[in-house]
Amino acid sequence: MTRRQTVDEADLTRRLNAMSLKEKVTLLTGGDAWTLTPVAAAGLASLALSDGPVGPRGTAFGDTAAPSLLFPSPTSLSAAWDEDTAYEAGRLMGLKAREMGIHVLLAPTVNLHRSPLGGRHFECYSEDPHLTARTTVGFIKGVQSTGVAATVKHFVGNDSETERMTYDARIDEKTLRETYLPPFEAAVREAGAWVVMAAYNSVNGKSMTENGELLNSLLKEEWGFDGVVVSDWQATRSTEDSALAGLDLVMPGPDGPWGDALLAAVTEGRVPESVIDEKVRRILRLAARTGALDGMDGTDSTVGADVAPVPEDVRSRIRDLAVRGSVLLRNDGLLPLRTDALRKVALIGPNAVRFTAQGGGSAHVTPEHIVTPLEGLRRALGDNVELTVRQGVFPHAALLPLDGDTATDPVTGEPGARLEYRTADNTVVSEEHKDPASTWFPILLSDEVAELVVRTRLTLRESGIHRLSVLGPGHITLQVPGNEPQTHEQLQDNDDIGSLVLYPPSHTFAFPAAEGETEILVRFRPQRHLPYPITLLGLGYDTPRGTDDEELEAAVVTASDADAVILMVGSDAHTESESVDRTTLTLRGRQDELVERVCAANPRTAVVVNAGSPFLLPWADRPAALLWSWFPGQEGGDAIADILTGTEPGGRLPTTFPTTETDVPVLSTQPVDGTLDYTEGELIGHRAYTASGTAPLFPFGHGLSYTTWDYQDLVVTGDMERGLTVRVTLRNTGERSGREVVQAYLDPVDGDHPRRLVGFAAVEASASESVIATITVPAKALSLWTPAGWAARSGPHQLRVGRSAAVLPLTAAVPRSS
Repeated sequence: MTRRQTVDEADLTRRLNAMSLKEKVTLLTGGDAWTLTPVAAAGLASLALSDGPVGPRGTAFGDTAAPSLLFPSPTSLSAAWDEDTAYEAGRLMGLKAREMGIHVLLAPTVNLHRSPLGGRHFECYSEDPHLTARTTVGFIKGVQSTGVAATVKHFVGNDSETERMTYDARIDEKTLRETYLPPFEAAVREAGAWVVMAAYNSVNGKSMTENGELLNSLLKEEWGFDGVVVSDWQATRSTEDSALAGLDLVMPGPDGPWGDALLAAVTEGRVPESVIDEKVRRILRLAARTGALDGMDGTDSTVGADVAPVPEDVRSRIRDLAVRGSVLLRNDGLLPLRTDALRKVALIGPNAVRFTAQGGGSAHVTPEHIVTPLEGLRRALGDNVELTVRQGVFPHAALLPLDGDTATDPVTGEPGARLEYRTADNTVVSEEHKDPASTWFPILLSDEVAELVVRTRLTLRESGIHRLSVLGPGHITLQVPGNEPQTHEQLQDNDDIGSLVLYPPSHTFAFPAAEGETEILVRFRPQRHLPYPITLLGLGYDTPRGTDDEELEAAVVTASDADAVILMVGSDAHTESESVDRTTLTLRGRQDELVERVCAANPRTAVVVNAGSPFLLPWADRPAALLWSWFPGQEGGDAIADILTGTEPGGRLPTTFPTTETDVPVLSTQPVDGTLDYTEGELIGHRAYTASGTAPLFPFGHGLSYTTWDYQDLVVTGDMERGLTVRVTLRNTGERSGREVVQAYLDPVDGDHPRRLVGFAAVEASASESVIATITVPAKALSLWTPAGWAARSGPHQLRVGRSAAVLPLTAAVPRSS
């Protein structure tokens, strides 16, 4: 019995009838940015919503956000190729959300990797609809087992960040049905998702918050979705059209296009009150499921809620999730490292010094602590191994935020800074202490405030050229004792508040200063023509460092003297972020050169790439081993060290890694005259590579074990109309236990359609042990969309089975329908 079946609809009717029309309409817009308005007459408490693809952040953002748990990025979770692993991640997030008083987790993000340049690539699962769907189902079931609602987003065609608020995705129905809708359909029909988020963009000429064909006809009527359709934040731009199209909840609030305008539309007969009642009923149903109605605490055993506290070993579980998602791409025998044979190890690279645990954007979570690679390796290697750290190069476009050891409030002496609000004549209107943080948001600007002044005392630990960055749109002046004032103007070129928060303009000042304390002053005249009376401000800092030439040379010398080198390159939360797509697949700065030179200096080099999405790796054959860690969350440093020293890497690629940008089937994310045409149809990712015969650098599904496998036998039963049962016999031919992900692809013999992933299963076996992997392929996965609806494929088909989209040693004919 599911939780959906246990909601007392008669009780919801009584509560609905107790509400006035004004209360009903008020409920349909957020009470603020993250909560709904409580309704005493209905016994409805305020529901709290939180972003959550990498962990629940809570109902605050920036410097006011409470510490939470930071999980591996969704690309890492999908790389586990395991529904049970996704369930575990979802369950742990749900338990943490419940502990924080959150009713609705705004996750998972199930849009596809249409282009590797997509800014939120790291936040989405996969390029493949089937793998995405299976990961989605596991995750949602895990979250909702705790009585917290999962929100499947962004429905639909929200696969790029460029012009994300306005572009029109032109997608034919066959492509929608077969490629972009399956993860959403599985979320609703299999996992029973309680919330769906309507995206910013339009699909085929209709904004998704006004798209009745997709919200009402498809989602609610055809799929039977009985939950709440919430808008993405500020995605709703109309009153009547969006209300009639199937949208249930406008966020954020309390302002928006509904409110009094929707109340008037009802009283004037333009929107039937029955439409309002249906929306309110859905919110009440959500409240019943999540424990926000009086008399229903969401923990009733009859509905199966997991009310256990966050487990004490949650950090080790997050660490294990990061291990399961990490992908070993190459290994010439260097890994796992034999720690007893090591005396000197070099830890080199920008991501070794500045580790990236998560991407940028609304998914950002502040954990209590992030385990760095240095911490993890020191524990794993032991005290007898000398570990030397070199940065190599500095590729980052933004500095890390000021920390409390470096910056103190000159008035109170507390870690942080003093923020003054000043008038045009320099009069201080008010002032406040600010804790160290990457951003201070929101900063409210009254009409009399013309300038913000930040004062902070820096404790400089060495002499040299120091760097300070300032985030926020406006005119900036930096004053440092003993230096001439420096000025810079940086403006936001759009009025999207999301861009302000998620990707603010930034500028870095450099100034000479001696070791010791110095008090600096930043004068900030905020950009004022934006359509909201708030701004954002943040400070970053970096200690003196050598030039890239100097740092490169030092890295090479250190590498040449080491028994083994761990070289960490990759990206950061500025490079991969919501609200902006990447413009290139090339690693920033001189990282490619760093890899080439270090590998030449020491052939015993293992490269670890710390990135959430694919990059070009022109040097991929140089290192002795190549490990992809993704953005691995707060325990990432320990997880990487675990793998390097012997723990089985569990991941397989959920997306194809190209050799060159010209090989990528769909590269551009730039709309043309406001339109993104999905003219490639279903030919994205591995489907397109296979159809064109282009060999990628690393294929979809690729990933190595610390053992070897022999695929021995394949038996397929069933048929195209009833579905298939696939049994694969394989043997661990190595000298240690291992894990293998067996993948099944459907291939039409006539080549009329591209090869598709239709199933997979993970198996584990000891050395020399044989094991059988069983894969169940439902009939829907074998179907095609036609003008008349779903239909079984015709013509002969083969099932090809193996360890990636490019290595499929076993083949069997698929039985014809009887």
